[in-house]
Amino acid sequence: MAREPEYMIVKPCNLPKAKDELMENQRRPNFLFIITDQHRADHLACYGNPIVKTPSIDRLAEAGTRFDNFYVATPICMPNRATFMTGRMPSLHGARQNGIPLALTATTFVEILRAAGYDTGLIGKCHLQSISGARPTVGMPVPDPDRTQPPEHLREADNSWLNHGRYDQELRSTWQNDPEFELALPYYGFNHVELAVGHSDQVVGHYDRWLKERAPNGDALRGRENQLPGNNYIAPQAWRTAIPAELYPSAYVAERTIKYLENYSRGDRSRPFFLQCSFPDPHHPFTPPGRYWDMYKPDDMPLPPSFHPGERPIVPHLRRLYQERSAREANRDGQRTFAISEQEVREATALTYGMIHMIDDAIGTILGWLKTLRLDEDTVVIFTSDHGDFMGDHQLLLKGALHYRGLVRVPCIWSDPARENGGKVNSGLCGTLDLAPTILARAGLAGHNGMQGNSLLAALDGGTTGHDSMLIEEHQRRGYMGLAQNFRARSLISEKYRLTIYEGVGWGELYDFTNDPHELDNLWNEPKAQPLRQELTEQLARKMMEMTDTSPLATHHGP
Repeated sequence: MAREPEYMIVKPCNLPKAKDELMENQRRPNFLFIITDQHRADHLACYGNPIVKTPSIDRLAEAGTRFDNFYVATPICMPNRATFMTGRMPSLHGARQNGIPLALTATTFVEILRAAGYDTGLIGKCHLQSISGARPTVGMPVPDPDRTQPPEHLREADNSWLNHGRYDQELRSTWQNDPEFELALPYYGFNHVELAVGHSDQVVGHYDRWLKERAPNGDALRGRENQLPGNNYIAPQAWRTAIPAELYPSAYVAERTIKYLENYSRGDRSRPFFLQCSFPDPHHPFTPPGRYWDMYKPDDMPLPPSFHPGERPIVPHLRRLYQERSAREANRDGQRTFAISEQEVREATALTYGMIHMIDDAIGTILGWLKTLRLDEDTVVIFTSDHGDFMGDHQLLLKGALHYRGLVRVPCIWSDPARENGGKVNSGLCGTLDLAPTILARAGLAGHNGMQGNSLLAALDGGTTGHDSMLIEEHQRRGYMGLAQNFRARSLISEKYRLTIYEGVGWGELYDFTNDPHELDNLWNEPKAQPLRQELTEQLARKMMEMTDTSPLATHHGP
């Protein structure tokens, strides 16, 4: 049994039948898919971090395969989670930015698993639909007063959009206004869902009901205004939550995940499961509860190597963020990146490590119960995150349209009981786009037409990932960093280089990972780098062409 965190009380249960008494025709594995939020790859001990303690996740890596160059399709929550669900790039599945829900008619790999007989569950954060009810204004089309607008149902390219179903199922207001509200199931393929909507101690959804069953005054424990004494930090969006560790969202996700596994173990175990265990942390605001608040000391946090870049030219959008810091114009309470001080990055990092440590404790308990329930020998465990955080890289915090590796490179660990000799590390290029086809391939199932990415099954045993480069897409509705509203960016990540272009400007970025691992020297305008820039630009164009849609297929021969 894994070590017990102090907040988790494990109760005894009736053990299921021994494995050899189960139906012998169960050939497809179970899947436990664990995903964190805004968690960069190097914030784990098994990825080389010497400070944060993550023994439970490290044991997964020791038993399985760790992917060292695993990249997101986009460094934004909703679009990248939709890419995971569909196996398609954001420009294809349509959820290009936060605020655009994934179509309820989209084919997800979870729906394919469900159709093949899997029991499908999700505990925690989903974020395939909007969680904020605020209506967008900035970056939206301005109607021409001299022209009559089309009727409402003809204003989008797909005029069936409004007929798909409810797209308000993850809004805070939906849950707060209707105490009895439940999702319309199946929800993107999940036939069992227990939602944690939001971040830090501000989470609602099913979690809110769970909290108030245990603490009727739960709302009086939330937020900066109700925080405990002893917060001397100056880091933005950091407060000492009054919610105790045993009632914090990470504890909820762990408890309900274990309950799902218990219920499954007592039922028909011949039917495999896919369970997504989705932690809202370590996302900002920075509110690790209880002992996790001061578990790590800011003074022990080293600054990232790129924090002091020396006398180098600064790319225009980064310079703009520094100017906003100097003029005190940055929105430090929002979601987009801004520049911070040395002390702020040390504090934010220490608090983030506290949140990660709590998640690792929770994962240890979940994995312990997986073994206690005798499910471990039939269950593939996968760990990843939806994107990273600058966390002081280049003096930045949170996330934004600068595709530095701290933001776009995330952990991915695959621990499979059917594979021996764990502890493998695959350094090939791969990413979120590959998860759906890999999970389906492990279940012996084909994906749908239009699914992109590669199966990584061969890569688990040391084979190649099949990628010579990865594409990262970005489409921002709100203009910032000196870029126009609705600007787009595209990055090509190869083994040795990153090339990034931005819509509406003549400059770009080109970094040599071998000689410049911290992406400090932009080679875009360097005369000696022009042949390389031309080569990578052509490679980017070909990769974008490769990533165009193949769905739907032809229905007739044609002329």
